[in-house]
Amino acid sequence: MSLWFNGFPIKKAKLAISNIQKMNSAVFENYQSQKKIEIVDFHLKHNPFYKSFAKKANPNDWNSIPIMTKRDLQQPLQNRLSEGYSNNNVYINKTSGSSGDPFIFAKDNYCHALTWVGFINRYSWFNLDFNSSIQARFYGIPLDKKGYYKERFKDFLSKRYRFSVFDLSDEQLKKNLTKFKTTKFEYINGYTSSIVQFAKYLKQEKVVLKTICPSLKVCIVTSEMLFEEDRFLLEEQFGVPVVNEYGAAELGLIAFQNIKKQWVVNTDDLYVEIVDENNSLVPYGKKGRVVITSLYNKAHPFIRYDLGDIGKLSKVSTLQVPVLESLEGRTDDIVKLPSGKKAAGLTFYYVTKTIIEDDSNVKEFIIEQLKIDAFKISYVSVYELSEEKLTTIKKAIAKYLEPNLEILFERKTVLERSNSGKLKQFTSYL
Repeated sequence: MSLWFNGFPIKKAKLAISNIQKMNSAVFENYQSQKKIEIVDFHLKHNPFYKSFAKKANPNDWNSIPIMTKRDLQQPLQNRLSEGYSNNNVYINKTSGSSGDPFIFAKDNYCHALTWVGFINRYSWFNLDFNSSIQARFYGIPLDKKGYYKERFKDFLSKRYRFSVFDLSDEQLKKNLTKFKTTKFEYINGYTSSIVQFAKYLKQEKVVLKTICPSLKVCIVTSEMLFEEDRFLLEEQFGVPVVNEYGAAELGLIAFQNIKKQWVVNTDDLYVEIVDENNSLVPYGKKGRVVITSLYNKAHPFIRYDLGDIGKLSKVSTLQVPVLESLEGRTDDIVKLPSGKKAAGLTFYYVTKTIIEDDSNVKEFIIEQLKIDAFKISYVSVYELSEEKLTTIKKAIAKYLEPNLEILFERKTVLERSNSGKLKQFTSYL
């Protein structure tokens, strides 16, 4: 209802996804090939940025299509929009910056509607209804008044109750548990590490969540790696199945586990490739870089877009139903503070909002916890951050975590990366 109210063509998108999913394998193969050609052709004709970026691209030769990275997109959004699109007729959002490469992106309204239909469809696998199922949401929330109430209003419209990930102390987790006793939650959704902390508290208190919240059906974890030992803990302490979700703000749902625990890749509106160091497709069963094409986003090109993750498709995969066997995505440590408070490493997602600007000054950054009360922010930028900006960041950290922390800044020309080429945004050395 809220999507429709905000002008997103949700009914049209539902019909399209339904028709795609009814295709047989031969029809689907033709559909996917055609959509790949169409989206490349559209952006070569109507997007000056992409035309300049992909000078030698031939829509009929997929190997001629260059791979784009987050760094290629770090320039003002206005430079990257297609003709006929502006800030007034697109959906605009920011990437989390968890990979260290933040930027602002856009989707046209139909593309955004397709994204949400994908979520609605997959959640229905577990008998969840976006219009009625109440969600226990373990996410962050902006602490400025305007941002805070905007998110709370969106939660109200979306049948969600938000538990903060900024405070994972036993005292707060006890309050969370009390809320489950009085609310008919049907599912949990949110950051893996925060939900795991809640499960550890339940184990400590010898509580199985479903015994006090019988309406609970499933737990869906996202944004961070889910290790098998953590899945076991969650299933033991929640008493419901645990589903692994893989997505990205700029693309939507990439893969979602079904009731057989197969991590099924979304081929409705995305084309997902696993490529080697030469940008060539690798066979099923072999690891490589995850590269994704958004088949419907006409406002902004995401064509052969390298997410920075390493993944592997199972040998049981088909073109229409690829199955993700493994993913070496980001993991986040828990932040421990002098007061005894604990918070999710993704808390820094909200701190990075203070340094993400559309002028793309900050290119990359990492945050390290050196001591219980000392943090270091290393960043790569076009020019040095001003004292005013540094003060703003320190104030944000004091607000989201706690005051009197030592914050060190170091501007670098390059940041050290892992063997996979990925930056870990937050690392604790405690």
